[in-house]
Amino acid sequence: MKLAMFLLAAAVATASVAATAAAQNRKVKVATEGAYAPWNFTNSQGKLEGFELDLGAELCKRAKLDCEFVAQDWDGIIPSLTAKKYDAIMAGMNITPKRMETLAFTQPYAGGPHGFLTMKSSPLAKLPTGDYNLTKDLASAEKAIDGLKDQFKGKVLGVQGSTTNSAFAEKYFKGIAAEIREYKTTEQHDLDLAAGRIDAAVVAHTAATATIDGPNGKEMTIGGPAFRGGILGLGVAVGLRKDDAELKKAFDDAITAAIADGTIKTLTLKWFKVDLTPQS
Repeated sequence: MKLAMFLLAAAVATASVAATAAAQNRKVKVATEGAYAPWNFTNSQGKLEGFELDLGAELCKRAKLDCEFVAQDWDGIIPSLTAKKYDAIMAGMNITPKRMETLAFTQPYAGGPHGFLTMKSSPLAKLPTGDYNLTKDLASAEKAIDGLKDQFKGKVLGVQGSTTNSAFAEKYFKGIAAEIREYKTTEQHDLDLAAGRIDAAVVAHTAATATIDGPNGKEMTIGGPAFRGGILGLGVAVGLRKDDAELKKAFDDAITAAIADGTIKTLTLKWFKVDLTPQS
């Protein structure tokens, strides 16, 4: 029995090493949105930049992958992966059960809260604050959401389509808000917020902070509580095709190493001014 267990463990270890070795030196095309600062964006010279570009380069180096990063509109990013137009997604994409029906995900490489971006002059800027987890304490989180609904009656909420933020808004504020308006990018709903065409946007705090620090955000603020987990996702990770176990193993090992040696902490502090290292 002991010999059989030893042989089984040895076979598993050998298969794991073989999978990692098979992925080395592989040419890998990685898609990112290029319109979701500071996670990923296109700079004034037309070059992709941001946290995920820096992290992606580091992960590919560790995994000995020959990576090329390409821009892809968010609304087609999953179908294009399954159609094999590229091999991986690094685009601020949260793990959700719905996405897991189509994709495989690595372990998370970052996480953070979501909430409401609004104007400083709006009554929504004075909403009560708090930090709620829809996974660990759903009852308390939903009680906090219920306490917001009177303030959102008749308001227009902006969301980027096909995101965890749009799912959150649809689940909790449909029929409460006058309208939940979908946009192709977060940049578009930020512009409409500044122009007074919407009252607030549901967005990750990291993206909201980047907007506030940008040229059009000086009159904006984050209002109300922070929410995370549950319908908002289980952390941001690399999205892959389900049949690409070798590439998943290579990225998972690289993420583990980058967490362990503080690389992810360093990069999140650089781009977000806060440590977004996933917590076990």
